[in-house]
Amino acid sequence: MKHLVELSGVIRDSAEGLASVEVEAETVRQLFDYMLERFPDLNDHMEEGIAVSINGEIFRDAWVRSLPEGAEIVLLPRIVGG
Repeated sequence: MKHLVELSGVIRDSAEGLASVEVEAETVRQLFDYMLERFPDLNDHMEEGIAVSINGEIFRDAWVRSLPEGAEIVLLPRIVGG
């Protein structure tokens, strides 16, 4: 199913400055596969980590998580603290 994915921070910068992208995906893995194919510069941020927010809940390493129909999805840089 199609989802409108919001992009923030350096994620947006690496996606040609787009604020959002329409993506056909059923899982987080499919979402990332599509994004990395369309925007190869995102690979630079994969090492630091990219988190995905689904309906306001932030996930990391949730590759098999399903994307619910009509979900609010946001890709953002992973927040690291010390």
